[in-house]
Amino acid sequence: MEILIVFIGLLLDRLSKLWALSVLKQSNGTIIIKDFFKLEYLENRGAAFGILQNKLILLALVTLIVIGVMIYYIIKYKPKSKFLRISFALIISGALGNLYDRLFYKYVVDFILFHYKDIYNFPTFNIADSLVVVGTLILAISIVKEEV
Repeated sequence: MEILIVFIGLLLDRLSKLWALSVLKQSNGTIIIKDFFKLEYLENRGAAFGILQNKLILLALVTLIVIGVMIYYIIKYKPKSKFLRISFALIISGALGNLYDRLFYKYVVDFILFHYKDIYNFPTFNIADSLVVVGTLILAISIVKEEV
């Protein structure tokens, strides 16, 4: 099941980024909900919230280490918690999606933008980022509920 989650997550991320590259990159974006939600192309050369700009090698190495540790943990300890396995699969899928971008484009394609008029803009993100965040939330809940 975990391999399927990784595959589907990676596929959704790649397809959405290919769409962003072919459609959004040539436009000023697409407004979905006025003053709230827009799809807008952005090349992110850093990590979350724009930190570590232009640290491609560092970000790629950290990503590979995190993926390796999670795979090692799954293989060695064979966790019984379905939530833990799902959380790892989501995190791995998102990490691979952004790693792909870093290796092949030298930046991460972001395109989902939530904002409130011109007053507040949440940092632009992508499907891979969402997978990592959801996986991390599930992991945190698993740890708090002691299902690890």
